[in-house]
Order: sequence, then structure tokens, then C-alpha cells
Amino acid sequence: MSHQMYNELWREAQTILEETSYADNLLILSKPSKDKRNFHKQLSILYVKYILAINKLGECYDQMVHPQKRLLIRKVLDCSVIRFLELKPELVNFTFSEFTYLDDAVQELKLMPQDIEVQIPSCYRRDRRMDIEWKNKFVDDISTKLGLYEEETPGIQMTEEEAVLLIQRHERARQCRLRAQFMKNIRELKDRSKVKGGDDITETGRIAALKIQRAWRGFITRRKIRKRVLEEMLLIGMLQPENFSTEERDRANALKSTKYALQEKYQSEYEAALVKEKEDIKKYRGNIIMEEIRDEVRNWYLTYKQQTGKFPTIPSEDHGGSRVVIGRQSPLPGSSEGSHSTVAASVESKSSRSKKSSESSEEKKRKVSDDDFVGYKISQSNILSDLDAANAEYEETWRNINESDNPNQTYVLSMVRAQKTAEVEAELRKIVDVQLRAELENLQAALERDEKGRRSKKASKKKARRSGKKSKKKKDKDLTPDRSLESLFEELIANGIIRKYPHTPASSFSGEISCVGYDYQNRGDNLMPSLGDMRQVIKEFCILPMSSANIHQTAPLLRSILLAGPKDCGKDMLVNIICTELGAVLFDLTAANIAGKYPGKAGLIMLVHLINKVSKLLQPSIIYIDDAEKTFMKKVPKTDKTDPKRLKKDLPKIVKSIGPTDLVMLIGVTNQPWECDQKSLTQTYHKIVMMLRPDYASINCLWSDLLLRYDALNRDINLCNLTKLSDGYTVGVLLKAMQRLMTCKRMLRLRIQPLKITEILDSLSQFEPVYKEEEEAFIQWYAKTPLGRGKQKAWEIETELTEAVGDVKKRKPK
Repeated sequence: MSHQMYNELWREAQTILEETSYADNLLILSKPSKDKRNFHKQLSILYVKYILAINKLGECYDQMVHPQKRLLIRKVLDCSVIRFLELKPELVNFTFSEFTYLDDAVQELKLMPQDIEVQIPSCYRRDRRMDIEWKNKFVDDISTKLGLYEEETPGIQMTEEEAVLLIQRHERARQCRLRAQFMKNIRELKDRSKVKGGDDITETGRIAALKIQRAWRGFITRRKIRKRVLEEMLLIGMLQPENFSTEERDRANALKSTKYALQEKYQSEYEAALVKEKEDIKKYRGNIIMEEIRDEVRNWYLTYKQQTGKFPTIPSEDHGGSRVVIGRQSPLPGSSEGSHSTVAASVESKSSRSKKSSESSEEKKRKVSDDDFVGYKISQSNILSDLDAANAEYEETWRNINESDNPNQTYVLSMVRAQKTAEVEAELRKIVDVQLRAELENLQAALERDEKGRRSKKASKKKARRSGKKSKKKKDKDLTPDRSLESLFEELIANGIIRKYPHTPASSFSGEISCVGYDYQNRGDNLMPSLGDMRQVIKEFCILPMSSANIHQTAPLLRSILLAGPKDCGKDMLVNIICTELGAVLFDLTAANIAGKYPGKAGLIMLVHLINKVSKLLQPSIIYIDDAEKTFMKKVPKTDKTDPKRLKKDLPKIVKSIGPTDLVMLIGVTNQPWECDQKSLTQTYHKIVMMLRPDYASINCLWSDLLLRYDALNRDINLCNLTKLSDGYTVGVLLKAMQRLMTCKRMLRLRIQPLKITEILDSLSQFEPVYKEEEEAFIQWYAKTPLGRGKQKAWEIETELTEAVGDVKKRKPK
């Protein structure tokens, strides 16, 4: 099991990150750019490079077994993901679209479309696997207890020998039936020949036999040619083979399981070594370290006394203690208290910075007032400094390390000792500082007695208290203080609020990423996203931000998202993918699901309380609402008895209560978003993603996955024609058509009767496509959303500026 490949992969990822972070800092500090295309190119290149680094780091962290390397890789991976998520709003605000098209970056970096899709690191789900298993088991147990699951009746128990004998009896019976039918046909032929008589073959019969022979030989030859062409296409990789060898895949999975076991083993050994080394250092070197710290600090304040004639004050623990003044090495002459002087200096620096910033802001305002358009500028980052520090740690420690004496990739003992020595020194320094502060007070008192009151004691400055009343947030009253989490969990499962969802990985949502979208988007065209773009957006907005608490606290906060599109376009499947990849608990607050449950005002208060409390205790959590437009409908139809407006006032409060530390998100699904109050809808759902019918590439990829999974299917089926003829149908319709067509009987007849495109089209014709009127309704509705209005306004301003520049050029004399 070689680790050199993953060390090389890590080195490649760090090289990409060093170049990218350097370019990122330059772009932040640079002046605003007025070249829109160039700015988008720079921003998209940064975005793509972070994707490349995340994919490589995720694979390294998943496969490496060295515990200390994995700690740094995880830190760099989290920082890269956070910066990647910070750049996403920049691109959204720049292009006024949730979908990011990276045409220029792909062309510049010479990448494939598959390379620019971010992969979700498996470590985030694996870290919570015990919690996910507990939740799933609890839901299954409660559902079984309540009778929501049908009990599986055990089949007939038999031994392997009995099963073989039963199969043999049935097979002999089948062969006997075929033999009997064959003999019956022979007897019938003999009877016919007796009736007709045994005359010789006439000339007409001979001609007919020759025609039959010619037709049969032609058929056989054409079949051989088709088979040969098919074999050639399979050989050069133009067609997908029928039978996939799972041997290599099984070996890879077995190797992964072995590495996971080694990771846990080495991690436990590393943690045990951390505890043991710290105890040993305290036991054998604790007194020596304390004496060294005492001598160092005493030399410092005696030197200070000789230079200034007075004793200094050791800074408080909050300001770093004696480490601050020792690290400074040279005292400031004329200053009585080191800590006070530093605080004053920091205050002065802050005030000067605030003045400079106010002056600079005034200058910026003047510039903005002078020029209507300043340029495109990227905002500051909260994580780039941490990323630079992690890159520097890799450069100092791991890039050129010699691991010839560590082939098994266990922990490095010297690093453990250095780390624990620093921790022990920091702990002992606090104790020594307390002792030396008391010693300095005694020396200062003796010095003042010798000087006989020449120098009055300086009153110790108290810490400045903040003026004004503290803003206290009203805490919600806990309506269930005496109930355990398990009982609340069970109650919500019993009422169907918490429900189980089908296991749906992100890879099951097949589709290609669009790489020609920016030019259309830049012209203001209504370009519909592909299925690959939808998969990417869901990863960027929902899965990656909630995959880790550390990422969620630092990355841009998104509390709610609305998925809008026609029926059967894959919205519910995307919700299942989000829940599966996060291992989240699904709370179903659809109006039809909560109808008749928790009735009345008191019941509604209890329902909202349970959702707020349990969703934050069982993080990550997804609050799901189907037919989201019904919550904000202006007029509810009389036939609707589900009371859909029940959560109209409480739903915005639930969204508002989600904080940066809460791994909770509201996801709404709608197929008629225009039939409600748009203001309330956009205030509740902070992000709106619209998906319509899939494009050509996505349909072709989907048909390839649906059809070529059958081994007996003819591999030379014309997918291009089928894709073109099925244009306009949604993903769900295609799946339903295949389920209706490929029955068990039809699958058994595939080798005898090959599947034809006409059969698929006949099954598809029983469903309705997305008509142009419905598609236009979605486009018009989306144009009225905040992002749609911003895009239209920006397009109008850009058009006016272009026309004005053209007029100026025309007026200039030649």
C-alpha cells in the first residue's frame, strides 16, 4: 500500500492553492476593473482552481492514513471549501444568476467539463456515520412499532440441496413440455405430408427454395457484419459494454475499507501518544521549564529596571502574559507599564485607522459621485489568512520531509513532543506569571518604601466597562422542558412530521454541465440550466455549506431555498440527494401532511416549538415544504381542506431563528410559484433556483444511463434520434415511461425481440411534455424575482452605456 501517490496528489493540490491564494489576494487588493469579460475570467479561474484543489484534497484525506498529515489536510480542505463558497455569491452578484458558467476558465486552463464539478468530500459524511446510523435505526424502530412498515413474512426455509433439487425438477418439467410440443409439431408435419403425397419437387418449388436460401444467407451475412461493427465500436470505446467487471471495483472497495480501519487505528495511537507525552513532559521537565521561564522573565524586568529605574508590569493573561514582553526582547524606555502602553498604542492605531477609513470612505463617495460606474471589485475574505497560514505550515513541515524511516505512515514522535512541549510551556507560564506578578508587587512596594513616598502609587486601572445597556435577546420559552430528545423525536415520527427518505446519492442525478452558457448569459438570453448545473448548484448552496459546523459558521449563511419548476422535473429527487449526502433529518411541513395534526392555535405553537427545538438538536436538519406557493396564496380554493396558509406567519419566524451555528435549512418546492404573494415568498425563501426541461446533452446522458443498464439491449441503438425526439419532456416523465415499458416480461424478451425506438416513443406519448406556454410562464415569473429584476436593470444600464459610448465615438471628428 504505497503512500507516494497521495503525497504527490497533495503536493499538486498545495501548489494549486498557493498560486490561487496569491492571485486571490492580488485581485482583492487591486483596483476595480471596468473590463467585464476580463474580471469574470479572473474570477472564474479562481473559482475553478479552488474546485480542483478541493477535489484533490478530498481524495487525499479519504485515502491517507498518516494522522498528522490528515489533520493539516482537513484544515486546508475546510479553508478551501469556505473560500470556494465565498466566491459563489461574488459570481452570482456579478452575473445575476445562481448558475455559474465557466467557459473562459475551462478554455484557459485546458480542462474537461468533468473537471470543473466539485465533488463532495466523503469525510464529512463519514465523520457522522454513527449519528446517521442511530437516527435511521431510531426512525425504523419507531415506524415498525407504529405499524407504518409492513412486516416481512419469512419465506420457506430450505437447505441448499433441497433448493437445487427443486430447480432441477422444474427444469426437467420445462424441457419435457418443450419436447412434447416439438414431437407434436413433427407428427402434424408427417400427417400433412401423407395427405399431400410424396410427389417430387417441381420447378416452382425449386425456385422458391432458392429465394428462401438467398434471403436467409443475406440475413445471416448482414447480422455478422452488424456484430463485427458492434465489436469494433466496443473496442474503441464508442459504445458501453454489456457486462461490467466488478472485480476491480470490489478490490478497490476492500482496499478502502482496509485504509479506513488503519486510519482509525493510527488516530487512536496518535491521541494516546498526545496524552502520554504531555504527562511525561510535565513529570520529567515541568520544573526545568518553570525555572527557565522564571529566569527569562526576571532577566527581562531587571534589565528594564536598570534602563528606566522602575519595575514593569507583566501583561495580563488576556493580553498574552509574559510571552508578549519576552517576544518583544527590548523594552520601551520611558513607559511604566508594558500592557498599558500597548493597549494605548492599539487604541491610537485604531482611531487613526478609523479616521483614515472615514477619509477614504469620503473620498470613495466623492469618486463614486463623480463617476457613475467605478468598476468590478471582489470583496474581502474571512478565511484567506488561515489558508495562507496552513499553506505555510505545509511548506515548513511536510513538503520536503524525509519519510524513508516511516513506511507504515504512523505518527511522528518528534512533532508530538514539540507540540506538547509548547502546550505545557503555555500552561506553566500562566502559573509562573501569577507568581512573578506577586514578586513584582513586593519589589515595587520595597522600592517605594526606599524612595520614601517620592513616587505615589499609580492606581491600578480598571477595565473600561462598556457604556449602554446590553442588548438582550428574548429567549423563547421552552414548552417541553421535562421531555427527552428521544420522546420528542418519537412524537414527530408518529405524526409523520419526521419521515424517511430514499437513499439517493448525488451521482444518481445524471446530466452534463453546460460549458457554453456565459456568452448566452452575457447577451441577456434566457438560457435554461442543464441537469449538471442543477446538481452543481445544489452542492454549492445546500450540501457543502452544511457538511461541517466549521464551514457553516464561516461561509456565507443561507437559511432557505426555493426549487421552482414544472412537475416531474427532479425537484423532490434533489431534496432526497441533499438529505442523503448530509445524513440529515427530514421534517415534512407540507400542508397536506400537517392537516389535522396539532389543531388550534395552541397546537400550532407547539408544532413550531417542536420543529425549532428538535431540528437544532438533530443537526443537520432539512425542513421540507411541497407546494410552497400555497402557504402564501391570496385566496385558497374552497375545495382545498388542508388549510395551506396555516404557517404563513410562523414560517418566516422559523427561517429567521436559524443562526450561523444551526445546521438547519428550509427547502420549498413549487410548480406554480406565480399563484401567491410574491413579496412574502421572496422574503421567506432567500434563494430561488428555477429548473425547466433538460437540454440535449442531459437527455442524451439520461437515456444512456437508463437503456444501457440492460445487458440484453442492443448496443447500437440510436440515442441521438431518441434524444431529439424526446425533447421537451422532463426527467420524471422519462423515468416513468421507461418503468412502464420495461416490464419483467419485456426484459426477458430483449434478446429475442430487440427494443425499438418506436416502443419508447409509444410509451412516452402517454405523457405530456412541458409546453411552451408553461415555460414562458416560469420565465416571466422568474424575471420578477429580486435576482431577475437586478439582471434586467443591469442589462438596461449596460445597454445605455454601450449606446452612449457609441454616440461619443460617432461625434468625435476624424
